[in-house]
Amino acid sequence: MKLALDRYAHLKSPLHRWEPRAKLVGLMALIFAFAGVRQLPLLPAMLAIALSLLALSRLPLAFALSRLRYPGLFIAVLVVLLPFTAGETVLWQWGSVTLRQEGLLAVVLIATRLLCILTLSLVLFGTMPFVTTLKAMRSLGLPSVLVDMALLAYRYLEELGTTRQQLQRAMHLRGFRGDRLNRRNLQRLASLAGSLLVRSYERSQHVYQAMILRGYGQGPGARDRRWQGIDRYSWAVSGLMVAIALSLLLAEIWLAEANPLPQ
Repeated sequence: MKLALDRYAHLKSPLHRWEPRAKLVGLMALIFAFAGVRQLPLLPAMLAIALSLLALSRLPLAFALSRLRYPGLFIAVLVVLLPFTAGETVLWQWGSVTLRQEGLLAVVLIATRLLCILTLSLVLFGTMPFVTTLKAMRSLGLPSVLVDMALLAYRYLEELGTTRQQLQRAMHLRGFRGDRLNRRNLQRLASLAGSLLVRSYERSQHVYQAMILRGYGQGPGARDRRWQGIDRYSWAVSGLMVAIALSLLLAEIWLAEANPLPQ
């Protein structure tokens, strides 16, 4: 299982030139602004901003779609369930199946907002090496323990995925048929999950002991909170992103006052 979020961090684009600390501040401001949007008229602007940044990053479309595939499954569940369970205004009805307006609008809002946030997150982590991203977070004040946990989690998710593939391959070589849902197969899958859990625990213990032997945690750890080294281009782009985020929030407040949501 290869996450490889930073597979295309070597590309040359306006977003790859963006200094990591400034990029983190600018894109996180946009992400928080997107998360606070509740007015439907702002959704086209959000989509335009997210897709424009994705295009400027020059990340391959196939790569972006592959990374958005699993979150898309969550959005699909919302699309299937929410319009038929939430709201009171009936748009269409067939027997006990009822399509409601409020649920349909909620799906549009939630799905668009989630898609835009995931796209910005992909642009953030896909345009610079993951280690560089963590260093930028640490320089902005994130505790070193959280940085180390994030790095180890990212690294060993791939290791666990590789171990899972090896165990599954061994099961298939011994005649396991995963397309049959019965009690025997469920027991084997449960054994696979248990074996993977035990192996991951043992590996985490070995890694922790190796880190302790190398002096991990013996010092307070240096924190670089300085802002030196950020060029004018990065400051300008970050300022533009923050200005766009503030504009979205102001537009959200203005539209909320002009068209208050029903209680």
